[in-house]
Amino acid sequence: MAQTKFDKQVENDAESLVFGIGRVLAGRDLDGVKRTDATFWRSGTRVLPKVEGKVRRRSYKPGWRRLSFRLALGAGVAETGYLSTRDLDATVQTVQELWENRETALAALESGGIGAASVLTVGSAAYMVLTRERRELMREWVGPLHDALHRPLGLAEQTEPRRYLHIPKNFSDDDAEIRIDLPRQLGFSREVVADLITQKLALQGVTFSWHPEGRKPYVLVKKTRKPPAKALFKDPKTRELVAKAKESAPIIGFGAGGGIVSVDLDAESPHILVNASTGGGKSVTLRCIASQMLHHGSHVFVLDTKRISHPWARGVPNVTYCADIADIHDQLIALGMEGRRRTRVADELGIGADPKAIGPRLLILLEEVNATMKQLARYWEKTRESGDPKVSPAIDALNEILYMGRQVRLHVLLVAQSATARALGGPEVREQFSTRILARYSVNAWRMLAPEVHPAPKSTKHHGRAQVVSGGSARETQILFFTEAEAREWASTGAAATGLQSAGLPVKPGPAVLHQPAVPPADSLADAWSDPALPPATLDPAPAADVDVLADAWNTKPEAPAADPGNPAATPPVNPAPAPADDDQAVGLREAHQYHLPDITVAALRYARANDRTFPKPVEKRGAELLYRAGDLKRWARNRPRAATGTTDLD
Repeated sequence: MAQTKFDKQVENDAESLVFGIGRVLAGRDLDGVKRTDATFWRSGTRVLPKVEGKVRRRSYKPGWRRLSFRLALGAGVAETGYLSTRDLDATVQTVQELWENRETALAALESGGIGAASVLTVGSAAYMVLTRERRELMREWVGPLHDALHRPLGLAEQTEPRRYLHIPKNFSDDDAEIRIDLPRQLGFSREVVADLITQKLALQGVTFSWHPEGRKPYVLVKKTRKPPAKALFKDPKTRELVAKAKESAPIIGFGAGGGIVSVDLDAESPHILVNASTGGGKSVTLRCIASQMLHHGSHVFVLDTKRISHPWARGVPNVTYCADIADIHDQLIALGMEGRRRTRVADELGIGADPKAIGPRLLILLEEVNATMKQLARYWEKTRESGDPKVSPAIDALNEILYMGRQVRLHVLLVAQSATARALGGPEVREQFSTRILARYSVNAWRMLAPEVHPAPKSTKHHGRAQVVSGGSARETQILFFTEAEAREWASTGAAATGLQSAGLPVKPGPAVLHQPAVPPADSLADAWSDPALPPATLDPAPAADVDVLADAWNTKPEAPAADPGNPAATPPVNPAPAPADDDQAVGLREAHQYHLPDITVAALRYARANDRTFPKPVEKRGAELLYRAGDLKRWARNRPRAATGTTDLD
């Protein structure tokens, strides 16, 4: 007897039911499509070939886990149905009571809804914060690596990357380990896979340990040729290398395998940009470079609006420390004038001339350019007069120095937390820094400052670790660490020990000079260096006792003048007040307090004279009393270290 259509339908439904029960018990997908290599006891690691569409995470789970979940879910549904049937009458009665007291119920629901919404919002925010690093790792590194590897490894594109790419969040650290599961067929090229891993993860100096044996083949990636964990100047070998370094190529640090990392300011890059977030080692990097150049006789100008970034440099020979925005403004203008003078001299000397003939090497340390540029602009807005240009001449001078290049031996070390084009004065200004040192940088900062190096190396929190970008490549570097005492000692020895005489810096001699200051004042810098006819100053340092031991000759009480008995009216008054002195007049400490520095007591001036290395040197003597130039005292008072005020306003 032939089967009817109804009988065939019943038979097909029964067959589908049997197969469905079998798939449920086997822990397989209910549609019967096998999407991954997962078995009943083992988790899946890859998607099978010819599988289309998105593969859910549950397809990677072993069958026993999926069966356990289904049985637990079925039991829960059955229990819920049983309880619902038994308590139906109670539920109806509860609903009736709620309807009769609906206003109270609505109020309770409203407050409960607000609480639930608050909990949900806080929970979502906490989840987003806690998983931010993992999501960034997947988006920036794991996902792109999967896109590059799935074809060479013979994996389906739908394979979940985290199933076979085991990349820790700190994979760029020295002790990190990357593991990548391989297909069992091993039908791929090891060289191609290793090259793709190195490029997509921006790794340097790594080794690949292949383990093809067994049921789960894999490869381990580890760093071997990594920079040293520390680079200390006190190490005798390191000190010897620093002593042998060229004047124009100070050692920045040590790279993979302990190789020296340096930048030649004459041949490669005349200016250096240091970009790092708070705690990234900006001041340590500048201290490393500046102390080495001072050791070779260079002159360093520290322009520090924070006032306390480089305490080691205060009072060091050949260092001009400007902390007040007015002095930074004047110093930049003077340096711009000096750059123009050097350009004319270089033009007159011709091609084959000795570069040292134009003057000593000058290094400008510009700290926190984001804040300094704003303060310079605000200062100029308050001081400029009618007819003056709107743009600060100090900013123009800085830009002109950056464009002058290596021929005039003027170099800028610029520090910024965010070296945007707006902060530096335009993208063309930022391009003058062909060498850039980045530490604890963000992805956006790397794309902004080093777009030619792709992909960006992952930032590390290792102390003193940075990326030195030059010539289209990045070198992971452990920055050479000088303590403040070591930097001061190294900067004060070598060629710097003989002061300006060894550097060849001309200084105009003054009348009756006891001790020529090693650092010329900012307002006379351009004049002093613009007169090529002046011979180098002959320094004859006065003994330390002249400044530190000699007492002030002024008495604490005024003496009564001798009276003229023949003309009592002509008797001079007691302690006549002299007219206020200008900045070029030589004054004693008591006169300085009375007419120029009323906010600083005489006792404080005497203490500073004995203990502050940056206190001006005397220019004359009046009996046993030392006299100082009033302008030098004012400049010292403006730039001396002070406690932070919590604001950057100029008021």
